[in-house]
Amino acid sequence: MKLSAEESSSKSVTLGAAAALMIIAGYPGEIVLDADQANTRWMYWGAAMLPFSYIVYTLLVGLSGATNAEEDAEIRGKIKQAQVLTVISWCTYPVVYVFPMMGITGSNAVVAIQIGYSVSDIISKCAVGLLITDITISKSNKLRGI
Repeated sequence: MKLSAEESSSKSVTLGAAAALMIIAGYPGEIVLDADQANTRWMYWGAAMLPFSYIVYTLLVGLSGATNAEEDAEIRGKIKQAQVLTVISWCTYPVVYVFPMMGITGSNAVVAIQIGYSVSDIISKCAVGLLITDITISKSNKLRGI
């Protein structure tokens, strides 16, 4: 992506703050597993979805200009793939969060949440990480003329 140092710093701070706010807003709902308190969990989920939506919008729309400014079509395509894969992987987390609200209760809810978050983490960290590594190698090779 073609961002100036100032833009990069600003986006990092803004998106980092949004991610922190998302976690702060949603985390209290994580301890609410009783079906009779589903409304409370939905409230925290809804609060966390506000900064989440901002982050997803920024990844898909707000950074499109910087992505499209990448001159190399192959690298630009990989960056777009990383953006989309990041959003897809991030969208698994809110789904896992609602497992207890979908009728999964007790220890089954805890196990389903842990498995769900583990799968989400593998997608978001491993798959996206490998794609970012590939982008970095491609950009480095281009700079070296390889």
